[in-house]
Amino acid sequence: MSSSTTTPAPKPKNLNRLGLAMADYKGAPSTLCSGCGHDAVTSQIIKAFYEMGVDPSQVAKMSGIGCSSKSPAYFLSTAFGFNGVHGRMPATATGAVLANRRLMCIGVSGDGDTAAIGLGQFCHLLRRNVPMIYVVENNGVYGLTKGQFSPTADLGTQQKSGIVNDLPAMDLCSLAIELGCNYVARSFAGDPKQLVALLKGAISHKGTALLDVISPCVTFNNHDASLKSYKWAKEHEELLHQIDFIPHFEPIQTVDYAEGQVVDVEMRDGSHIRLHKTERGFDPTDKQAAVRLLHEARESNEFLTGLLYVNPDSKDFVELLDLVDEPLSTLQEDRLRPKPEVLEQIMREYM
Repeated sequence: MSSSTTTPAPKPKNLNRLGLAMADYKGAPSTLCSGCGHDAVTSQIIKAFYEMGVDPSQVAKMSGIGCSSKSPAYFLSTAFGFNGVHGRMPATATGAVLANRRLMCIGVSGDGDTAAIGLGQFCHLLRRNVPMIYVVENNGVYGLTKGQFSPTADLGTQQKSGIVNDLPAMDLCSLAIELGCNYVARSFAGDPKQLVALLKGAISHKGTALLDVISPCVTFNNHDASLKSYKWAKEHEELLHQIDFIPHFEPIQTVDYAEGQVVDVEMRDGSHIRLHKTERGFDPTDKQAAVRLLHEARESNEFLTGLLYVNPDSKDFVELLDLVDEPLSTLQEDRLRPKPEVLEQIMREYM
């Protein structure tokens, strides 16, 4: 009698917890200008969704009009996608989320698409706390129409032609906090580590997660006089904190130590980090502190990056409407259409 053993097949490398490779999260080749900050944002979206193990086929991608709104074509090719008209992405996203609450929704918009023609819809999306990730690729110009100033262009910035912007800029992060958004962050397209961590946090957040990403336009707004160029952003970026995000399925050692104390922590890969808890630090759950710091940074001609404000306990729009557990798009007509006696009862109540 002989016995035999079977050698288990080697585990494929570079696959995430769903067994998918990074390539499964990519989209079509970009047609944007070479070096465009938007392509850098796309790369970090791909990495964040891959590392978080999100099923691309269960994602809805939304956009409006503009260079930024072409970006969803370049990531998650198997996701659902809808390119709305100028400034109307929040409405289409709200409809998609309410129709199928099981889909994860990510919208990519621009500073013109969001802060100009779409400002009204943007404001109502925030106050409703629609569960979605809202990425603003912010370059301060209208890239598709030859680089005119957008509402987020900083006061005093210049076009290549020498025209100076004489209007104050809108701060989308300050606006979002004031309107009740419960996950507000700002990053820079040239800071991939920070942006990936913020995107991971947004994926895990319940409700609207706004990421305002400074994403320089290499064609119209990357010259020395621009306040949203790569050079200016690198010189004036003010980091609130070093940020990382560890998902719930990758537990790490927890620590509990006093302010002012230094501790040594072993990481998952065997490396060590030394933590020094400061006497007083920034608290991203403090709404007033976040607004104050944003105003102070604007006065100093700096832009803060990192997680500016978060409230993990808020109810999102789906919960506020008390929707049924099943996606509305899957309900049969007999559950959606009131019976004749129900309609008669409603009519009697109006008499």
